[in-house]
Amino acid sequence: MTQVFTSISDFLAAPFDTLIDVRAPAEFAEDHVPGAINLPVLDDDERARVGTIYVQQSPFLARKVGGALVARNAAAHIEGPLSDFEGNWKPLVYCWRGGQRSNSFATILRQIGWRVEVVEGGYKSWRRLVVKSLYDDPLPHKFVLIDGYTGTAKTDLIARVKAQGGQVIDLEGMANHRGSVFGNMGQQPAQKAFESALAVELSKLDPSKPTLVEAESSRIGQLYVPASIWAVMCAAPRIEVTASLSSRAIYLAQAYADIVQDAQLLEDMLTKLIPLQGYERVEAWKDLARAGNFVDLAGGLMAQHYDPRYKRSRAKHAPVVSATIDLCSMDEAARDQAAEQVIKVMDAL
Repeated sequence: MTQVFTSISDFLAAPFDTLIDVRAPAEFAEDHVPGAINLPVLDDDERARVGTIYVQQSPFLARKVGGALVARNAAAHIEGPLSDFEGNWKPLVYCWRGGQRSNSFATILRQIGWRVEVVEGGYKSWRRLVVKSLYDDPLPHKFVLIDGYTGTAKTDLIARVKAQGGQVIDLEGMANHRGSVFGNMGQQPAQKAFESALAVELSKLDPSKPTLVEAESSRIGQLYVPASIWAVMCAAPRIEVTASLSSRAIYLAQAYADIVQDAQLLEDMLTKLIPLQGYERVEAWKDLARAGNFVDLAGGLMAQHYDPRYKRSRAKHAPVVSATIDLCSMDEAARDQAAEQVIKVMDAL
């Protein structure tokens, strides 16, 4: 049997015990339905080999070779990761477009007695739902942006607002990037995987309630914010968070501890600023880093690089600020109190 889904919410709420993606690891790595596990019936090399046979020799031979490989790989999965499942296990399987790979695997599982079904249209049907949600349909959500200079704990405040019951989207968290030259948090997801995560988060939100989003550019690291989300962000009211330069410098040195502890990484990141700030200024920042004076380094970067860029951007776009919240000391209590204020402003807008 096949399952047809008309919305992301319905797809994710389907009453199945396990969602299985049988595509090759490289396909799975680029994007997959969130929550799926990867049990490839053809690995990357095998998939390439069968494809070559299909094109250069014959479709029949490709199916014969592919069938043997699928059977061997299915046996390994049944004896391995699926060995502990009982007879009432109900999996949902998909491949690229709901064709031979998923149906072949599902047939084997059905013969065992498991209540398996296949996604009609495979991964491509999921991708169509994501594109529809992010690019085709108007976004029904009401965003409120949290804005402010670098170092005003915007990402931290988003987490605190969520912990206090507010509705949020953490774009930087999903993009695995802090949104600046020092923003690298490790490998970023592929664009399609980023969009899948966004579509899932949006499907969980109540459109009648405001959603807090950090003010970003349309690009976070190497990833692009989908046009529909960006359009709503540009039109959204803003809450501006303020704090003194000295408080921001202390906070930033702590927040970026993972970077300042890696001397070579920090030096490499500072080097990227030479075209913008010149060799002498960047060398002075590097001297502060080598001396372990990270608070002064953070202060210099903000005063001479980030703050002027922020001011120019604000002057160019002239966003409307609906409320301003002063973080004062920026300690834990101040940030908790600021999160409470943010929620009150969101509810009033």
